[in-house]
Amino acid sequence: AYTNWMVGGGIKGGVSYGETDEIGHKAAVNRVTVNDLHATILHLLGMDHERLTYRYNGRDFRLTDVAGRVIREVTS
Repeated sequence: AYTNWMVGGGIKGGVSYGETDEIGHKAAVNRVTVNDLHATILHLLGMDHERLTYRYNGRDFRLTDVAGRVIREVTS
């Protein structure tokens, strides 16, 4: 589990998203991955995260992998 603060640039004010277990060890509700965070930031910068790819070892990869999604609940 981790905490991340995002302000301005299309983020809703006063929003808390997700919950951890009782001891703050694991995400319990609305789990967000690093890929989701990257997809959201790229979306706020006006980029389509699904089209942003890089080639490595002859294969195309996405920064947000195939499971990354924009967290629409925190964007305005």
